[in-house]
Amino acid sequence: MRLKRVKLLVVLSALLAVAAQAASGGEDVQRRLYAVNQSAKDRGSISVYDIDAGHRLVKTIPTVAGVADVKGVAASAATGRFYVAYRDRAGFGMLYCLNLYDDTILWEKVVAPGVDRLAISPDGHLLYVPTGEDGTADHINVVDAENGKIIRKLYFSKRSHDAQYPLSGPLFQETKADDLSGNYLYLVDPGSYAVSRVGPYLGILGPYAVDGTSSVVVNDVTGLWGMQVADLKTGRIVTAELPAHPRGSPGLMHGIGWTPDQSEVWQNSSWNDPHVYVWNMLEPLRPVLKDTLTLLNGQGSHWLTFTIKGDYGYVAPNKNSDDGTEIFDTRTHASVGMIGSSEDMLEIDLLQGRIARVGDQYGIGRKQATAASDHTP
Repeated sequence: MRLKRVKLLVVLSALLAVAAQAASGGEDVQRRLYAVNQSAKDRGSISVYDIDAGHRLVKTIPTVAGVADVKGVAASAATGRFYVAYRDRAGFGMLYCLNLYDDTILWEKVVAPGVDRLAISPDGHLLYVPTGEDGTADHINVVDAENGKIIRKLYFSKRSHDAQYPLSGPLFQETKADDLSGNYLYLVDPGSYAVSRVGPYLGILGPYAVDGTSSVVVNDVTGLWGMQVADLKTGRIVTAELPAHPRGSPGLMHGIGWTPDQSEVWQNSSWNDPHVYVWNMLEPLRPVLKDTLTLLNGQGSHWLTFTIKGDYGYVAPNKNSDDGTEIFDTRTHASVGMIGSSEDMLEIDLLQGRIARVGDQYGIGRKQATAASDHTP
């Protein structure tokens, strides 16, 4: 047992050294964007882009057959594995594991009764898989990331949707439940599995994003042109409404994220409004609308995320659209290009052939977060 612990410490020390060198701007860091395609002609394959070479397409990885709807992605620098949750053409919730070092599929499993946008533990050992916003199950599944087996069911509300494990933890979860339990954001202790909640909000929650110290969360809320911001320490919730917006109800503004330095929050609009709203967050509980970006496709959008250091933002089109995902320079707010249609993407950084660190599918805040909590052991 002592020998195993020594070996583990050696491995962890090596990974920490690599991650530290990458984080400090060491030489030869290769930043790659792994994006699961959602357009009809290539749905389910993974396109890999070189972020620092104008998002040049490096390769396309064939994966599994029969992908109908990609639901979410997660990755671990510790294990070198990449996970994709999807629904197949028969309607089953599926999950597969890709080895990032040789692009092979290590396993593929049915995860009953369904899947949605998942999260991963910082050590890469556990996956937290919602059972689906369209389902009736009142739990999420905790899955062994090594083999895809369900090891625990965690009960708290039905129609579970987005699971998020921000840099400072704990596990966060929202649901689309229409019995008022969907008006809360849930916090799950990853050790004891104790559940607490923040709310109620003005309506059923949609996408959300947590800052780097798990102090503040920004939330899309059904029926609201704008967002609600919650202080996770006190439970206080403030509402930031857009001063100008299209007529009628937004339904749900879908997609929201902090820039990694937490100076801004970017928020997608409704499905038919071609704008992204940028909020000044220098005072997190007093957001001020700073800019409105117009998308080139003239349509709405469904998701957004950022590179780890925050130089680029990616705004994805409506779900399963053939339109491309638009790239923005976060400093100037200018549109600088397109990649293939994808909303399920994250950054993988390589240094000397090893994975130094990984990004996140969510626009999580990264201010004051330590390397040890950066989803790297």
